[in-house]
Parts: sequence; structure tokens; C-alpha cells
Amino acid sequence: MFAADDTIVAIATPPGRGGIGVVRLSGPEACRIARALIGRRAPLQARHATFARVRGPHAGPGDPGPPRPVDQVVVTAFPAPRSYTGDDVVEIGAHGSPVVLESIVRLCVDAGARLAEPGEFTLRAYLNGRIDLVQAEAVADLVHAVTPLQARAAMDQLEGTLTEAIGRVDRALLDLTARLEASLDFPDEGFHFIAGDDVAGAVRMLEADLASLAEAGRRGRVVREGALVAIAGPPNAGKSSLFNALVGSARAIVTEVPGTTRDVLTERVDVEGVPITLVDTAGLRDAADAIEAEGVARARQAQRIAALTLLVLDAARPLGEEERAMMAEAPAASLVVLNKTDLPCRVAEHDIAGAPERAVRVSALTGEGLDALRRAVVAALGAVPEHRTRETPAISNTRHLTLVDRARAALARGAEAIDEGATEEMVLVELSAARAALEELTGRRTTDDVLAYVFARFCVGK
Repeated sequence: MFAADDTIVAIATPPGRGGIGVVRLSGPEACRIARALIGRRAPLQARHATFARVRGPHAGPGDPGPPRPVDQVVVTAFPAPRSYTGDDVVEIGAHGSPVVLESIVRLCVDAGARLAEPGEFTLRAYLNGRIDLVQAEAVADLVHAVTPLQARAAMDQLEGTLTEAIGRVDRALLDLTARLEASLDFPDEGFHFIAGDDVAGAVRMLEADLASLAEAGRRGRVVREGALVAIAGPPNAGKSSLFNALVGSARAIVTEVPGTTRDVLTERVDVEGVPITLVDTAGLRDAADAIEAEGVARARQAQRIAALTLLVLDAARPLGEEERAMMAEAPAASLVVLNKTDLPCRVAEHDIAGAPERAVRVSALTGEGLDALRRAVVAALGAVPEHRTRETPAISNTRHLTLVDRARAALARGAEAIDEGATEEMVLVELSAARAALEELTGRRTTDDVLAYVFARFCVGK
């Protein structure tokens, strides 16, 4: 995939101007190149900041003067293996000018370094055994996190909570496999290192552990990937007002004229730590003109593709046949939102008895009930509540979830084989398949294609 025995360099801080920018070197020549840039002969002291000046080439051809200074920098060396990548690493902290940082990178390349590919520093950390593949993916998730809950979930994985949970299952599988194989090695002597009933019980217990991880993973994916939530309902129910209240700004035009919203309007918001794409849609009714008809069609399309629909009804007026029909036709994943609770409520309880999920009462004008609505949205999406993120190691990655499901399916087949009186060899085949899936998850057994897929979403410099 990448060469792992040369020295790479990249800017490790985000593009743009800032007070400080960092250029990172990693590889066998990192310290030599850094010393050459600052004109230092003595070795750099490990993990100590060294103030210096980076000096560039002469001002021009034939210039007899000394090399011109590029910037004042702070250089810190992290010798192998106690570094992020496991190789020699040097970080050069300079002023955060893109021109200055790019000049330092060019000088490093001229001195023998190679420009790093996206994610190559973290890839070297993985190849050198500093982190496993789950933790490497957590690095990218942490960099890309846009809500505190996303960052917390990624940090938990980086600290190894998921790795340890998978490791416990894998160690139990290894022990079970070893005892079954030992029994096969001494068939004539009559040695049995584990009874048949114990094998069945152990396999079912491990399958249950993986099922629990998979269930948590389906909730964790919402935290990592977010969800689309459509706001729908009849005209003048306060859909756009609710949209603005949840977004926190007047993004949608609000008037008393029915049919003001003609097109879908989207906005990304943080709802209880879950990244939600809110979609404000046109009022559902028989359209008066072609433009509004297109808006209504788009509203219905948004409901079809949304993970959750908020059906907004006006609580200050009795429900009519159209509103009842909307509740009856609402998608299964829906919440009924009774808006305008700051006014006297005229919706009878029996009118909403059969509402999808449950009804939430809010006032988009005063903000009353919005916190309860946010909690209801997170619960309806099946996301892990913020206060429970540390109870179960959360899988938040499709690749992880797929492999856990594959391992669980193999154990289910193994348990079924035991029930049918299959030979120990057949059970071992399924146990081996389960272990292979778990090893692929953590990266102990993987391919270049998988590594390319994992590291493709990394930024340069990380």
C-alpha cells in the first residue's frame, strides 16, 4: 500500500492561518532532516522543545551570504518506539502561515523526506503495533467529530473499550477452540477437555455477547453517521417555526399565509449529541398551483427517505379529517408534535390515542417542550443517550457491525451444529470463522484493500 521504511513529512495542522502550525516528520531520517533544517549538529533531546531557526537556501545563485531564515520554530523529537507512529518522529512548530509551513515542507523534501499520503502517520502507528485497526478508525472519527457525543464515542474507542470487548470474546473463543482441538488430538486415549454441553453453553453465551455488541452498534451508528428527520404536516401548523426553534435561528420564512413554504429547507443540528439533518417541508394539502404541488411532492419524498418524521399539528384547533388521515398515513417511524401549546388546547386526547409512537406537546413560540421533543427524537432514532455512552462499548462503524454480525452468525451455526449432533471438526470450522471475522475487525488479519478503505477518509498529516 505505502512504503513504510522511508521518511515522510506533512503539515499536521488544519489549512488556513493560525497562531501556530505544525510540520510532522516520521521515519529513520526524521531527526537528521530536522537537524539539517535548523543547522544543528548535536542530537535533539528526546521529548524536549528546542527553540531554533529554520534556514532556507541562499537568496539567489551565486549569493555568498548565509542561508536566509525562514521562521523561528520549536522542534520536538520523539524517538522510536515511544512516538505516535512507533518510528522516529519530529514535530516542527512554526508560525501558522501557509506560506511558511509549505516552505518548511519543501525544505524537508529537499533534504530527503517524502510527502505523506492521507492517514499515513496513523497507518504506520498501526503497522508498528502502537494501535489496532479499531483505534486507527477512531482517530479519524475523532478528527471528523462535530458533536460532543461523537467525540466521546470516538475517544472511548481510541482508548480501547471496543478492542477490549472484542478481545474478551476472542480469548474465550481461542480457549474453547484449544480444548476442542486437544480432545481431537487424543481420540484413542479417551481424553475430553470439555464436555459437549459445556461447548454448547459457551458458544451460546459468546453469541449473546456479540448480539449485545451488535445491538449497541446499531444505536451507535446513529451517533456517528447522524440521521435525516423530516418535519411535515398541514399548512399553518407551525412547521417552519418549529424548524427555526430547533435550529436556533430564523432559517425558514414564517408567515400566516398558508403555503408559504414551497421547497424543502435543510439544516444540520446537534440534538442531544446526535447530528441531525432537519428538513422543513411544504404543508400537505391539495396544492393551489404547480409550484406548491411540486413542494408537496418533495415533502412526501422527504418523508419516504427520512429516518424519522415529525408530524406537526396545530393543538389550538380541533383535528379535522385531513389531520386524522395524515396520522393514519404517517410512516412507522414518526412522532406527532402538537404545536402551539401556548394557546388553549383544542385537541382531544382520544384524537391522538392511536398516534405513531407518542405525541409530544411543544410551543415553537415560547420553547416549551422542545427539550422533551429532542429527547423523544433521540429515543425514536434508537441512538445511545448521552448519559449511557460508557455503559456498553458502542460500535459506530458499518465495517465493525458487519464483521460482528458475521462472527455472531458463525457462532449461531456452531450452536445449531451442536444441537444436531455434528462432529467436533464441524463445530471448529464455525469457531474459526467467528475468530477470523473478529481478527479482521481489529486488524490482526486484514488485506491491503481493507487498509486502503479505512485510511482513505483520513486527512493528510494524520
